[in-house]
Amino acid sequence: MSLSQSIPPPPPRAAPVRPTTWIEPERLREGLGIRITLVAETFQRTGSFKFRAAWNRTRGSDAEHLVAASSGNFGQALACACRLLGKRATIVMPRTSARVKVEAVRGHGATVELTDVRVEPREAVVARLLAAHPEAEAASAYDDPLVIAGNATLGVEIGERLREWPPERRDRAVVVVPVGGGGISAGIALGLEATGLADVPVLGAEPLLGNDAARSLRAGRRIGLERESSTIADGARVAKIGAWNWAVISERLDAIVEVPEESIAAGVRRLFVEANLKAEPTGALGVGAVLTEPKRFRDREVLCVVTGGNVDPSVYAALLEDGPPGEGV
Repeated sequence: MSLSQSIPPPPPRAAPVRPTTWIEPERLREGLGIRITLVAETFQRTGSFKFRAAWNRTRGSDAEHLVAASSGNFGQALACACRLLGKRATIVMPRTSARVKVEAVRGHGATVELTDVRVEPREAVVARLLAAHPEAEAASAYDDPLVIAGNATLGVEIGERLREWPPERRDRAVVVVPVGGGGISAGIALGLEATGLADVPVLGAEPLLGNDAARSLRAGRRIGLERESSTIADGARVAKIGAWNWAVISERLDAIVEVPEESIAAGVRRLFVEANLKAEPTGALGVGAVLTEPKRFRDREVLCVVTGGNVDPSVYAALLEDGPPGEGV
């Protein structure tokens, strides 16, 4: 049995997990010249899709203390899930993490361990903490079958909505999803498969500066970067896609669009100005992919997954101010 076949099926969406938000932004469609629908997880509990994964992972563990490495979104999601289930959480975060994410993790009652990833990688800090707390259990933000299964609940929601579309519209559908560690892209692919829509193309959107997944897909094997990248999409600063995720992505992702930094920033601005939606840079990767390769999407029904909206106000303001009026494709 392959790794992908060992991943459990998507669980029914549990009460703490909010349904996703569907937005058909007329102005953004007109500006892009592309029929785009936003699948927004910015209104999910803790502000990103990560709560789906964290809830399923925490609920599926017998441990009373979970330790995880996270740039922020999984950390606060795990902290929230642990609080709801009466467990402890310790989150290892880079010192460069968005301040709003660090404060949110602490606000949910978790302990935060900050590290300079150039000196001590997050994984090394997790190992040190586990040695000091033998009762604790590590929880990966992406490379875990329970995490992928939790994320697959979003794929199920997308599949159920697509089933309501007329066949001629559904046949033009393509799902565009950000890729960091690979948890959400793998989950969506499996969720679509669970609803009988495995033939719907799923495209990844990955920062060009952190293109380990795209390079892996081209090479046909998992390739890692020497170190975490400095992309503004902090949720995608992963040096190597997870093994569980790669098992799914290598079989089910049609392609990965490598998105330059300027297109990520433009995606943030376009979502704000033309869709009235606040998105963090990682969440805007899908729109960035459309801006990067518009011809790929011209005649499609593009379902663009906006994975989260947690971003420092100062960073967000700078991204909004940097764009000239009337940015186009």
